[in-house]
Amino acid sequence: MKYILDSHTHTLVSGHAFCTIREMSAAARRKNLSLLAITEHCVNMPGSCHEYYFENYRILDRNAYDVPLLFGVELNILDEKGSVDMTPQLLSSMDVAIASLHPPCVRFMSRKETTDCIIHILENPLIQIVGHLDDDRFPVNYDEVARAAAANHKLFEINNSSLASTSFRPGAHDNYLRLLESCMKHDVEIILNSDAHVDTLVGARDFSEPLVKESGFPLEKIVNDSLSHYFSYLKPEIKDYFSNNLYL
Repeated sequence: MKYILDSHTHTLVSGHAFCTIREMSAAARRKNLSLLAITEHCVNMPGSCHEYYFENYRILDRNAYDVPLLFGVELNILDEKGSVDMTPQLLSSMDVAIASLHPPCVRFMSRKETTDCIIHILENPLIQIVGHLDDDRFPVNYDEVARAAAANHKLFEINNSSLASTSFRPGAHDNYLRLLESCMKHDVEIILNSDAHVDTLVGARDFSEPLVKESGFPLEKIVNDSLSHYFSYLKPEIKDYFSNNLYL
C-alpha cells in the first residue's frame, strides 16, 4: 500500500528533538508525504513547551510549508484514571491528539491499572490515537483495550521508533504482535507513525511495516493510505478544511 501521511512527529520545542517545523515539513516533502502532523510533547514532559505554545497554534497556516500540516499534541497520561496534561478547552482546539504513557510523567502500573487507564483514554472524545502501547513496563490486556477502541472509533499507533535498536521501551515487537492480534479480532484500525524527533526519520516505517506484515494484519485497516481514511477519525472541521482547500 501507499503510505501518504505521518501523524506523530516532534520539533525542537518538545525539548529532546532536533529540528524546526520548516525542516520537518521539508523532509516530509522529500519522502513524498501528502500530510504531516506536528504533535509536540505536552507540558508535563520535562523540557517541553508551555501551554501558551499550543494556544498560539492559531497563528499558523497549515498550508504555508512544504506539505500541508496538522498541529496537535502528544499528551502525557498521568494516572490510572486516564488524566492528561491539557485542559479540555485547549485540547478541543488541537487538530489531532495522541495520548501516550511516558515514564517521566506517570508511575509504572499493574496490568489492571494500565488497562483501565487506556480504556478511559479511549472513552475521551477529544483524543483520537493511543500512542506506543508497547512497553513491558506498562502491561495491558490488549483484548479489553481493543474492544474499547472499537466501541469508541479510536486508533492504535504502531510506533516505528519503539521498534528501533535505539528505543528504551522494552518488549515492543512482541507486544505489537499481541496488540495487532487483538485489533484483528475486534476490527480495530491502526496507524503507522514515525514518532520522528529529527527530520531524517520523518515518515519512517522500516521497522513497523515489516512487523505489520509479519502479523498478517489487513492492509486496508491501516489509515495511512488516504487523507479521507485518516480524517474519518478526526473532528469534522479538519476534513472540511482540507476539502475546501482542494486536498480531498
